[in-house]
Amino acid sequence: MTAKEQRANQEHEAEPRNGTAEGEQPDNAEAARAEANAKAAAEKAARLAETEAGEAESQETAEGDPMTALRNEVDDLKERLQRAVAETENVRRRAERERQDAVKYAASPLAKDLLSVADNLRRALDSVPKEAAEQDANTKNLLAGVEMTEKELSDILAKHGIQRVKADPGDRFDPHRHEAMYEVPTDEHAPGSIVHVVQNGYMLHDRLLRPARVGVAKAANGSGGVDTKA
Repeated sequence: MTAKEQRANQEHEAEPRNGTAEGEQPDNAEAARAEANAKAAAEKAARLAETEAGEAESQETAEGDPMTALRNEVDDLKERLQRAVAETENVRRRAERERQDAVKYAASPLAKDLLSVADNLRRALDSVPKEAAEQDANTKNLLAGVEMTEKELSDILAKHGIQRVKADPGDRFDPHRHEAMYEVPTDEHAPGSIVHVVQNGYMLHDRLLRPARVGVAKAANGSGGVDTKA
């Protein structure tokens, strides 16, 4: 075989290989397009999955809102119930306190009426001079009977919580318990102190039934008057 024939054979053998290489170029482009399409499809699927997940989460949130509203309503009802219970307890305590006060001070009208009896007994005792009682046995016995009656009445009043307001000569004037009827210029008592009790005062437990009516001392030079304001 000549050299020319050998070259011709080599070219002929090379043609199919070159043709195959040229034919592979369209196949590569097609593969690239397929890969791009697959990538785009994957991205689209990922976006779709993300969207569906967001919608599912939104749906769960929407379904959870009624429960949240229900819990808030329950909390509000609990708070209102607690306030109602507290108010009911306050009303109960106030009613109980008023009931106790009604019982405690129920004797107030009767006590005020009995005070005039006590006043008359005291006036009867003060109207008789001690000398007359000492000189006359009948007068002495009469005074003893009046004194016993006054003491018995005082004991009955005390049994029901009625006590005489402390107001004796020399005591400091108290505008919350005493009523100043007049002032007396004197050096024998300190200004603002009681010099004479005109009428006894009384307390019903811790409530003033009637103030003690008294005369109050002031300085002999006219200064140092008593403060009669409570």
